[in-house]
Amino acid sequence: MPQNYWTDNDPDKDLDPISSLLSEWTDPEDEEEEFRSDFFQGLSGRRQKAAFMLTVIWGVTIGLHLVSWGTWVIMALTTMVVIQFFRLVTAVAPPVPEPLSDQALADAPSVSLLVAAKNEEAVIGNLVNLLCNLDYPTDKYEVWIIDDYSTDKTPQILDNLAQQYPQLKVMHRAANAGGGKSGALNQVLPLIKGEIIGVFDADAKVSADLLRRVVPLFEAQEMGAVQVSKAIANASVNFWTKGQMAEMALDSYFQQKRIAIDGVGELRGNGQFVRRSALQRCGQWNEQTITDDLDLTMRLHLDNWKIGFLVEPVVEEEGVTSAIALWHQRNRWAEGGYQRYLDYWRLILHTPMGLKKKVDLFFFIVLQYLLPTAAIPDLLMTLTRHRVPLFSPVSGLALGLSCWGMYSGLKRIRKNEPLSFADLLTIAWQTLRGTFYMIHWFIVIPSVTARMSIRPKRLKWVKTVHEGTPEESFEF
Repeated sequence: MPQNYWTDNDPDKDLDPISSLLSEWTDPEDEEEEFRSDFFQGLSGRRQKAAFMLTVIWGVTIGLHLVSWGTWVIMALTTMVVIQFFRLVTAVAPPVPEPLSDQALADAPSVSLLVAAKNEEAVIGNLVNLLCNLDYPTDKYEVWIIDDYSTDKTPQILDNLAQQYPQLKVMHRAANAGGGKSGALNQVLPLIKGEIIGVFDADAKVSADLLRRVVPLFEAQEMGAVQVSKAIANASVNFWTKGQMAEMALDSYFQQKRIAIDGVGELRGNGQFVRRSALQRCGQWNEQTITDDLDLTMRLHLDNWKIGFLVEPVVEEEGVTSAIALWHQRNRWAEGGYQRYLDYWRLILHTPMGLKKKVDLFFFIVLQYLLPTAAIPDLLMTLTRHRVPLFSPVSGLALGLSCWGMYSGLKRIRKNEPLSFADLLTIAWQTLRGTFYMIHWFIVIPSVTARMSIRPKRLKWVKTVHEGTPEESFEF
């Protein structure tokens, strides 16, 4: 499997989470000025921060088992989650602007579509054909493919397609070019002309009206970015791809709901659009993270931009088809998601990004990161003390919330179809299967948080292999 690696040298060899945290709390003015002058200064001490957080999670969990009022703390947390649950399910999504009319296209903003590609000969030709045939004036959008020193036929395919499509621009990176995907995107940024920048993975499949539907969302001046809903193109292959289909439906449902309550909308990499001025104000793409989309999400919100969400049309992508590939991919997602909280925790606490966003972030961190990590010491204390798991009320509620979101998301996919009782049973079965599939996160999250706490600091990105389909093969 092709891989890209880049290292972040860690001068601190000793694991000293307490002193690391205390040094940050002291926050001298000169250090704070240096931190705020560059968003990426927070990268220092990730391992120490992760170790400290792991220690706190285990210590608090064990401590709650040992005190008589521990149950009341969990019940209070459960009550707060219930309130958040009802806020989400009753939220009404804001109306979606009408697609651009033919008349409005004359004044439409320019758009640059970027794809960082490495060894993508199986899918890159199909994506270029789709992107170069969008229903948008050809003089108002351009397509940039950054070939990250591919060793297969990707460069040849791209050079031939560039002769066919005038709006297609190809950049070939050198072998020693660094920064992974973020480095590729940053390298082409000075050359593009678009006011709005779209980013796609090489396996993306888009509809012709995509830009007509995305661009109107940027009419709101506070809109810094928009994420398009994603779907799995090969969902019927096996259990893993069917699970990813349900997971995407769950994510899309709660993305829209979180934005509806003025919470945190998130970018998901493939099918993300960002206002160029917002990107530049936030420091471009971070080359010291393994999930550029999640990192940019946090920096946009810290800079008081909004992130919107477009349910339709969807961007399709290939789901990974094996447990091993899923494990590698989700470990990267989990580590990148956790990194952003370790990097920007001071700014999250002190930046006036809005109370509603901070509340939404709190529940998201608790349910997606802290609760799965606390499940391990909770289980150990349960077996030792022969009692019911202390976190079972909030864990059960989180499971119910996930089932509701997954069922609602899957049902929404078929909203234009008349659903029979048999169809509803099918969706219920897909939800049950998807919920069982989601158990892998309860293994991924604790293992990632533990590994980040003890291993030497090194950023590692493992490329997801895209196989494509026979009709997507290109020969020249």
